[in-house]
Amino acid sequence: MRACALLLCLFAVSGAARAAGVTPADFLVARAPGAAGLPYRIYVPAPLPADTRLPLIVFLHGSDQAGDDNEAQIDYDANGALELLDNAIDARIPVLFAAPQSPQETWSPAAVMAVIRAIEARWPVDRDRVYLTGLSSGASGAWATAKAYPHAFAALVPMTGATELKGLARIARISEWVFAAADDNDTNVVTGYGGAMVGSRPVVAALRAAGGRPCYTEYRHGPWPATHVIWPEAYDTPDLLHWLLAQRRGKPSPLPCPAGARSR
Repeated sequence: MRACALLLCLFAVSGAARAAGVTPADFLVARAPGAAGLPYRIYVPAPLPADTRLPLIVFLHGSDQAGDDNEAQIDYDANGALELLDNAIDARIPVLFAAPQSPQETWSPAAVMAVIRAIEARWPVDRDRVYLTGLSSGASGAWATAKAYPHAFAALVPMTGATELKGLARIARISEWVFAAADDNDTNVVTGYGGAMVGSRPVVAALRAAGGRPCYTEYRHGPWPATHVIWPEAYDTPDLLHWLLAQRRGKPSPLPCPAGARSR
């Protein structure tokens, strides 16, 4: 469940630093209401398009970024997740991109939803285009949040996570693109964290058995030596942003799984 937080480690395993793009200075600082409200950073395009509701991408960090400084979750390009935002900006597609910070290694679904509701109350969110992604323990948090609020999301993009098989039938109709590495040295692609929380392969199989059609990309090898850290490459998958933004809440995917992601 440990997300590699060190800049040296991340860039070493990904091969190269991300090209210049958005930085922490481009994000607004906010916090969900209430004593237990999570801090979060949000990118809001300027100027906001007039009379337009925007898609919202919500990113859940891994365990190494847990805390309350409202900064670590987007350090080091959010461990690759800012590639999605960079690609949207390059394509001149206005999106909202939010990154809450959990005070602990695991995620509270209610706290994640409180952040989303706070954003919806303040900025012009298209509620039919709310997308949830996360890496490592953040991927587990994405699955847990979707299980708790199955009607809130248009698509999920969990990477190198684990979850219980229980409850997956409730989210089988949500479009998903799951990423994992066969040789993940942290979260086993089959057994996950051990116990009830299994890895990406059985999760995808269970979603398909329940009638879902998740896309699934499994790398034969993650980047050595931290084979868990597939995120910089995965978030820069050429078709990922286009596929993600095409999804609508409560509707089947209008697109087939892109090349490199299998679905059957």
